[in-house]
Amino acid sequence: MQDADSKMHILLVEDNLRLQELIEQALRGAGYRVDLATTVAELLTAAAAVAYDLLIVDLMLPDGDGLDAIRTLRAQRFSVPILIMTARGSIDDRVRGLDAGADDYLIKPIHQAELLAHVRALLRRPAEVMGPILRIGNTEFDEAMAEVRCSGKPVRLRLRERRLLALLMRRSGFLVSKNMIEEALSEFGREMSANAIEALISRIRRALSDARSDVVIETVRGVGYRLTAAKGE
Repeated sequence: MQDADSKMHILLVEDNLRLQELIEQALRGAGYRVDLATTVAELLTAAAAVAYDLLIVDLMLPDGDGLDAIRTLRAQRFSVPILIMTARGSIDDRVRGLDAGADDYLIKPIHQAELLAHVRALLRRPAEVMGPILRIGNTEFDEAMAEVRCSGKPVRLRLRERRLLALLMRRSGFLVSKNMIEEALSEFGREMSANAIEALISRIRRALSDARSDVVIETVRGVGYRLTAAKGE
């Protein structure tokens, strides 16, 4: 375990006390500091009072929906990463969760090793790619305004292109598989072929190049794509 991990402070929001206890034990065993909440009200109060490094949020809470709480936090420019943990497992549920402002999504039943892997991945990600404005290099995506900008100048992208770019930016430095892209864009009511995804990537690359963006979208042949900041000369 790295010393940096032992300093990370996590808020766990779960009203099932037995599950809460098991997850708390797993997180503390991995060296994290953990606070507990069981309601939306406790979540919002704790998030406003403490500088957490990560929130783990169940959606079905006794006094409301965790999704509404996430939307409230993101509207307040709360930029800490949020991991949803829920029994709602359909593709539509996952899309709604990510669109509400969550950074990752785990389906119950939760497996300890998988949970800790997701926590480590989220805590490794740079703070500038969290929250409603995603920033990498000179490129930013303001999700609230649905605007992409390079060095402050707008970049013209269609809706699907913006959604795909946001997906890549939220997972900056990580491989995003073609299957993940298909699932993220499935709400548009049509299946996407590999050629259609490649065409979207090509248009995004062209628009970013024309705007002199310093991000790079790498193709991992046969698997997916990875977005990174261009290395300096």
